[in-house]
Amino acid sequence: MTVQLSGLWLSSPKIPIHFIQCPTSPSLDPKLSRTTVLSATASLSSPPPTIRIVGGKTPMWRDNENVDGAVEDEADWVEMDADLCYWTRALRPVQWYPGHIAKTEKKLKEQLKLMDVVIEVRDARIPLSTTHPQMDLWLGNRRRILVLNREDMISTADRNAWAMYFSKQGTKVVFSNGQLGMGTMKLGRLAKSLASGVNVKRRAKGLLPRPVRAGIVGYPNVGKSSLINRLLKRRMCPAAPRPGVTRELKWVRFGKDLELLDSPGILPMRISDQAAAIKLAICDDIGERSYDVADVAVILVQMLAKLPTVGMKALQNRYKVDVDGQCGKIFIEKVALRLFNGDIQQAAFRVLSDFRKGKFGWVALERPPR
Repeated sequence: MTVQLSGLWLSSPKIPIHFIQCPTSPSLDPKLSRTTVLSATASLSSPPPTIRIVGGKTPMWRDNENVDGAVEDEADWVEMDADLCYWTRALRPVQWYPGHIAKTEKKLKEQLKLMDVVIEVRDARIPLSTTHPQMDLWLGNRRRILVLNREDMISTADRNAWAMYFSKQGTKVVFSNGQLGMGTMKLGRLAKSLASGVNVKRRAKGLLPRPVRAGIVGYPNVGKSSLINRLLKRRMCPAAPRPGVTRELKWVRFGKDLELLDSPGILPMRISDQAAAIKLAICDDIGERSYDVADVAVILVQMLAKLPTVGMKALQNRYKVDVDGQCGKIFIEKVALRLFNGDIQQAAFRVLSDFRKGKFGWVALERPPR
């Protein structure tokens, strides 16, 4: 295995793999051990901005000529996670914690204490990567509804897998499309029903009933404000397809029975799981300034090439380039030469944009752990 750093070829550094939140499976076939079990001791003094990855688990470029009936093995997803952890080690860490998040996080935690029910919104393409590691601690025993937004951007198989996973956990899940309003009315009814006991207790104490208070929380750009606007059927909260648009807490009334709290996207101060951070970058759920577009596009290409429902052939057909190697960086370079006069940044942005618009089909980048 070799890694090309800043134009120099080095033999693969023997780096111990103790990734945070990077799952490996003890039941994996021994063939996979080359990826999941790497050991030794050397480290790199400074991470380079770009890497050329040749190796890890040898990428399996897939044909997608007959994706109907394609079966995705659990081992493929475990293998993908292991490869992704390896690929991200030499990259510049993805970190994004703008000032408005730091200012509002404390206020949000105070407001959550007043909530009857909390609606946590995640990106349906990456449900595990878009949950805050402190969310369970903040909510305690408070009633929670999980919303997987952008349902239209994943396949039916992805949807069914996640529905079954959260059902087994006893978590109430609503799949939604904030842009078109699908799932929003069901969400409103569920929020009211879960918090119906609030006014029963108030009446027993001789108090007047009040609207149910529901807080909507989640990572940046997962569609929180769009959901509220669809519920209200009017634009009450600023919304745009980029992170960081909502910067302040805002209460809005939904009829006489429900009050909703719109909140800015909340991220941990430091993202320790860099595999998850790369997925956030791919799905545009974190600020562009936090990552190198070319590095993220290289990893996206290698992920899509391993997915049975996409495969390398779909990438080659879309950009009309031939790939004779096993490296996403070579692919991006060829796209740049063909379409953008060698401009790597523009080529990388095009590939990322095409994925976000569903040009490779609607696919999730995560499947439930087993």
